[in-house]
Amino acid sequence: MKAAELRKLKKEELEKKVDELKTELLRLKFQQKISGLDNPMAIKNLRREIARALTIIREKELRGE
Repeated sequence: MKAAELRKLKKEELEKKVDELKTELLRLKFQQKISGLDNPMAIKNLRREIARALTIIREKELRGE
């Protein structure tokens, strides 16, 4: 998701999205250890999405939303 799309979501929705992304990241890490990944960049991309969502959550906290 792009940052503009994430900014449209409410804080609760963003937190739920972060939880889903972390679960997906964990699943990909297990898959990588067991059998390897077709796209090794997927882990890096997921980590960036998580960081992007957490940054937007923090922005909303600072603005008082």
